[in-house]
Amino acid sequence: MTPKIGRVFSGIRPTGHSHLGNYLGAIKNYVALQDEYECVYCIVDLHALTTVEDTLDLRQNTYEMALDLLAAGIRPEETILFVQSHVPQVTELHTILSMVTPLGKLTDLPTFKEKARQQPHNINYGLVGYPVLMAADIVLYKSDVVPVGVDQAPHIEFTREVVRSFNYRYNANVLIEPQMKNTETPKVLGIDGKEKMSKSLANQIEIAATPEATRQRVMMMVTDPQRVKRTDPGNPDICNVFSLHKIITPAGDVAMINIECRRAGIGCVDCKKLFAGNLNKALEPFRAKRGELAAKPAHVHAVLEDGAARARAIAEKTMVEVREAVQLP
Repeated sequence: MTPKIGRVFSGIRPTGHSHLGNYLGAIKNYVALQDEYECVYCIVDLHALTTVEDTLDLRQNTYEMALDLLAAGIRPEETILFVQSHVPQVTELHTILSMVTPLGKLTDLPTFKEKARQQPHNINYGLVGYPVLMAADIVLYKSDVVPVGVDQAPHIEFTREVVRSFNYRYNANVLIEPQMKNTETPKVLGIDGKEKMSKSLANQIEIAATPEATRQRVMMMVTDPQRVKRTDPGNPDICNVFSLHKIITPAGDVAMINIECRRAGIGCVDCKKLFAGNLNKALEPFRAKRGELAAKPAHVHAVLEDGAARARAIAEKTMVEVREAVQLP
């Protein structure tokens, strides 16, 4: 086995079945990173509480996320995969790190402002403190690298600032400043072509959906807004469907679409049909593996239990150092 070059940590919210944005922006990268790094991946159920008011589906959503990750190619024999709340040390570290975090810094973060705009009726303490819990997630496992999209860059820089503040205040060199590793597909727009793909905005394409359901969602996608008629020349450069073609569709077809769209040789309906077919073909192995895993729920739960035990072992070593630095009795 090739020696690993460092430790990666990342968390993903259990908000239901994963969608194409989750897969291209995070999960696909999670799988690839296993070849170079020691990986620690967490299903962040506590984070999910900041944006949901009804938790009836939380356990099932957490299980579904585990299925998605394992079906995509996470290898639990070498990668630690677990549920956030199963490692209680993270909430202890969250509390301690909150003591070195200015409130104004939290409310200035662009992600907080965006969430506050989306849910003005539910701006809770957990939502404000979300980045502190995220920082605790990362540094608890002495992570060297965090793979994120560009929209999460402020959170990683915030984590680095928290680490510096903690180490300075307590005159210790306990916590590690993580480095950010941008994903290849940092942001995937939803079928509306405007907002980032999200279940909460109902603009998602779920990767575990049936081929027919996938086709229906693709056919709802917004294309070039300036192309009104089939005979109008299009501009692939501003078309969300084409941006996804470049990721999913074979290069030869991408080149054809790029030419034919500009001269109205292919219409938006045909373009979307082609994308739906290619997307379903690309997702066939994932869907087959997911079906196999879904038939063995005990195995999936065992993977999460083993991952939590391995994660707690790392977490407790870190907390011993943290408690000593803070001089807690």
